[in-house]
Amino acid sequence: MVTKITKGIKISVDTEFKGTYYKDTKLLYAFEYFISIENQSSDVVQLNSRHWVILDSLNNQEVVNGEGVIGKKPVIKPGEIHNYKSGCLLASPFGAMYGYYRMINLNNTKRFNVIIPSFKLNAPFATN
Repeated sequence: MVTKITKGIKISVDTEFKGTYYKDTKLLYAFEYFISIENQSSDVVQLNSRHWVILDSLNNQEVVNGEGVIGKKPVIKPGEIHNYKSGCLLASPFGAMYGYYRMINLNNTKRFNVIIPSFKLNAPFATN
């Protein structure tokens, strides 16, 4: 698990390899990631959008921007934790993801970015 705290917001990430799939005769590697967003600040915050960079060992890069996470824009009060899971497909058994969440402090209406730390995606059968 990797963890990063930005402006009192703690992001923790864990991953799991889910298997291989064929799509249009192309072999893909499926990964699931589990995100925990913990508000350690004294302010109420809301997650508005996300920015992801997804890399694989074949030098493919995908950038994903979107509203909220899994269809939600959670409001997270001090001391609360918002958990969710999602996934991605890679063209290789190794990769990484990183990015940030765009949030707003609902106490003072200031917007800020919360860093999502870089985390590895590894198929266990391909690890040395």
